[in-house]
Amino acid sequence: MPMTNRLLPLEGIENFRDFGGYGASDGRRMVQGRFWRSAHHGKATPADISAIQALDLTTVVDLRRPREREAEPSRRPDGFSGQIIQCDLGDRAEAPHVAFLRDTDLTPDSVDAFFMDYYAKAPFEPRHPILFRGYFEALLAAEASVLIHCTAGKDRTGLLAALTHHVLGVHRDDAISDFLMTNSAARVEARAPLVAQALAQSLGRVPSDTAVRLFLGVDGKYLDAALEAIARQCGSLESYLAGLGVDAVATGRLRDRYLA
Repeated sequence: MPMTNRLLPLEGIENFRDFGGYGASDGRRMVQGRFWRSAHHGKATPADISAIQALDLTTVVDLRRPREREAEPSRRPDGFSGQIIQCDLGDRAEAPHVAFLRDTDLTPDSVDAFFMDYYAKAPFEPRHPILFRGYFEALLAAEASVLIHCTAGKDRTGLLAALTHHVLGVHRDDAISDFLMTNSAARVEARAPLVAQALAQSLGRVPSDTAVRLFLGVDGKYLDAALEAIARQCGSLESYLAGLGVDAVATGRLRDRYLA
């Protein structure tokens, strides 16, 4: 399915797209229109909210820290009755990327090193397994239509989307392709000059163009770093997922429910 068919073009929300529809290893295919991912909804317009309402979401997973949620409160349809999964666990300090932007030199090498380290630690960030478990429990509890999002909709969201693809038997190449789709769906090239200008004004120094693009986008090796860290610490991705309540039996149930 081309990216243009996956992307829901909204006015105030970046990177809003369907991450279903991929073929699975058993010949079936993920259902479409039931698995959505995006950046935060703090700037959603009335038209955006109407478009989201039409998706009939049953579950929204907000992967952000409490401080991030307070800075950009989500705008949702009036009377939204779906399940909202979020986690207040952890410190209320600024997000790691904010500290990075303020305290480092913003060279391509420093940005790359930051993301390699971030992804290696992300699967084990204390709030993430709690959120991931809640998400899979929602998928197991009933026929769900879900939206997962963080602030930019690329790192935490990208990891959870990749775990979903693995559970449902999507080929690794397709999972990586979906992960990399952020680089187009989030309008990285179009937004980079404006973001660089804003960073220069707020930080008092000009980041390199390459560093800005790295920060706005994703690289397949970052997702590889997360999955390799899981293998090192847990022995396998299946062991990690079992710790989230997604054992072989649960995997079979999820595949029967969300593959067609």
